[in-house]
Amino acid sequence: MNLQENTTSETTGLKPTKPDRKKFDLDLAYGQMHEDKVLDMLENKKVEVKTERGMWTSTGNIAIEFESYGKPSGINATESDYWFHNLAVNDEVYCTLVFETKVLKKIVEELDDHRIVSGGDNWASKMYLVNLSKLFSTDTLKIYKQLSTEASNEENTTD
Repeated sequence: MNLQENTTSETTGLKPTKPDRKKFDLDLAYGQMHEDKVLDMLENKKVEVKTERGMWTSTGNIAIEFESYGKPSGINATESDYWFHNLAVNDEVYCTLVFETKVLKKIVEELDDHRIVSGGDNWASKMYLVNLSKLFSTDTLKIYKQLSTEASNEENTTD
């Protein structure tokens, strides 16, 4: 048996056959568009990077600072376009959550299930304590869709 013959795209299914080509082209274009968005994000935009250590693994919560020493800080002061939130385990980044900063700010403000806690140096910072499961729940996705619709409507009225 020739091993080379069994590795053709038709045999493995790893590459599209001619009938699948149209969908493949659409999927490829879609993937490339989003790759370009990530590239633009990393090369041409301002990013804020925060890292959660330890506690999130047992609580399922992340902390998003919004005030320190009575002044806006964190999410309320950043000029970043994107908010990168690393989740670390034993000082290794397990994953990174990426949000448009303005979207994350609105979502956190709209969530009905977040607590405000103090922390940081001298306990002078205030933070939203946000549960990761809630952050990605269907309720939160509804908030996101509503925000997207509102933003789209605003763009259409200013054109």
